[in-house]
Amino acid sequence: MSEAGALLEVAVDAARMAGGLLLERVRHGRERAVSSKSTPTDLVSEADLASERAIRELLARRRPDDGFVGEEGGRSEAGASGLSWVVDPLDGTVNFLFGIPQWCVSVAVRDGEGTVAGAVYDPNRDELFAAVRGGQPTLNGEAIVASDRSDLPTAMVATGLAYDARVRAAQAKVLARLVGRVRDIRRFGSAALDLTWTAAGRYDAYFERSVKQWDIAAGALICERAGLRVLELPVREDLPWGILVAPPALAEPLLELVGGPA
Repeated sequence: MSEAGALLEVAVDAARMAGGLLLERVRHGRERAVSSKSTPTDLVSEADLASERAIRELLARRRPDDGFVGEEGGRSEAGASGLSWVVDPLDGTVNFLFGIPQWCVSVAVRDGEGTVAGAVYDPNRDELFAAVRGGQPTLNGEAIVASDRSDLPTAMVATGLAYDARVRAAQAKVLARLVGRVRDIRRFGSAALDLTWTAAGRYDAYFERSVKQWDIAAGALICERAGLRVLELPVREDLPWGILVAPPALAEPLLELVGGPA
């Protein structure tokens, strides 16, 4: 097995283990220990924390020399190997807390050149998306290929909204500009799943601002390996940095529509 393949195996094991833990918590009822982070709508639950602890313990056993970057840990930890794990232990926390089955676990590992391997596990549907750098992306072991749509008016586009109300207001202006130019827009709440669903052709394209590295590390690699262009959305007034993934023929038209100021 190649080094990338061995790393992917660890990512998959960590994502599946944490996903199973979260699904078990769902079956036992709603989370009671909930607090907010950056805004009152940016929530973290005991489930987020428990999932990250479990992933850290698994990685400490199997990859003790690697670094770690987690959403809930509060700080990055450098390792001696030159590799670092980038983990979202529960992407879609608000969905999870409201009982909406659109959330997942994202586990990626990167080196100095970018993401080496990544896995996104959706325990509600038992769907495991995975890829290694230079390899074919898969869904439950079967190869996936993204949309090759070239006609913007028939494109299905996914997006997400920030927690900050001021940013959401600016995003609404961008959406108003976009909505009449595409088939339709979807907003479900998990950036990692939005990316992997786009890689699998369920959406034609996806964009979102205010995403963090743990939201997109695995999903962006899966999109890239599925044949999509992965572009940055530059910071604009009231609009934080973001990401756009789209088929080559749609990338520049969409960037023109959503990449500028509100």
